Amino acid sequence: MSGGVGTGVRRLALRLPRWLRTVRVRLALTYSSLLFGVTALLLAGVYLALSSSISAAPLDPVTVKKFETQDGHIVYKPGQEFQAADFADVQEAVNYASLQTLRNYSIIALVVMFVLSLAIGWWVAGRALRPVGAITRTAQEINASDLTRRIGATGPHDELRTLADTIDSMLARLDKAFTDQRRFVEDVSHELRNPVSLIHTNVEAVLANDRSTPTERREASVVVLQATRRMRRLLEDLLAIARSRSEAFTDRQVDLSDAVTAAVREHRLAAEARGLRMVERSHRGPVVVGDPDALQRALANLLSNAVRLAPTGSTITIGMGGQHGWAWAAVADEGPGIAEADRERIFDRFYRGNGAAGQEPATDGSGLGLAIARQIAESHEGRLVLVSRGTAGSTFVLWLPDHAMNRSANRTDAPPEGDPLLG
Repeated sequence: MSGGVGTGVRRLALRLPRWLRTVRVRLALTYSSLLFGVTALLLAGVYLALSSSISAAPLDPVTVKKFETQDGHIVYKPGQEFQAADFADVQEAVNYASLQTLRNYSIIALVVMFVLSLAIGWWVAGRALRPVGAITRTAQEINASDLTRRIGATGPHDELRTLADTIDSMLARLDKAFTDQRRFVEDVSHELRNPVSLIHTNVEAVLANDRSTPTERREASVVVLQATRRMRRLLEDLLAIARSRSEAFTDRQVDLSDAVTAAVREHRLAAEARGLRMVERSHRGPVVVGDPDALQRALANLLSNAVRLAPTGSTITIGMGGQHGWAWAAVADEGPGIAEADRERIFDRFYRGNGAAGQEPATDGSGLGLAIARQIAESHEGRLVLVSRGTAGSTFVLWLPDHAMNRSANRTDAPPEGDPLLG
């Protein structure tokens, strides 16, 4: 029964004109009802207080006939009667008339106040909803290709101003996200265009040419193989970024030494092939909560960069430990170092830098390794920092909250600074 009544009310509301279904009308009626109700209560209270505190009644006069004495006799004179009342009756009659006048004027005041309350309610509702109108107009003008518009609300810092500022902040974040996404798509397209062009050129010029020599075919096959490896490495990095953003991590307790050992095992042969000496300083103890595969990938990216860029015959050191409630895993190399101008942007996607002094910039990486490692660290409530020693080398430190027993309570708000491998 109640559902049918509710449906009927909703249908009736939908038949109303559009302007009668606006928030401004509802607010105006609410303000008007409150103002009118308060006024009616005040007038009724005054009237009831007066009527209960004074004695009031209609005048009930006594008819007095007039007599006179004639020849020693009292003679009644017809037509010369008059009304008389004592003082108390007159006072009650005056009070009664005053109450009637107060009631009549109160009714008139209520009618006038009802009209004024509607006007005041409409004005107050419009003024209160003015920022909402600005928000609506701005939202209607915003589209996916232009998120630079802002509401820019002014006035007192009330709830609506806070709402407008919050939406402005949200639009700024969306604008940055869309800008980063467009830049990311452009960078990916640029990175894929080069190997695809190499494959297309070699296939068209050599492999598809029946007159090409076996040597030319072999050289073209090597170029195509290198290009496909580069594309595969790039696609794997893109998959890692997408996976880290999808919140698909399987969180569990991880001994950081296992991830360090696995990363060293994967890159030991590559390091030996370049004549690099790898030193491992790991021990069990610090425990982090997160995805072991993701953490191992972050360390593998750091170690892969070191193996790829370290000078031949130098030493790469990888270790882990704990400080002030933070677990750390660090990878240090002995050169060529990172130019000072590149240190702020070294974690940006597809940024390879210009190399240190006297060194050529790296071109064989995807430019995503450090960005992925930093994103994995931040997704685990940690940080990835660079400790540079100029041309003498660099240390990348992965700081993560240490969840081992009796360590979380002593954790500092921010990870320690410096190179933990030197401690």
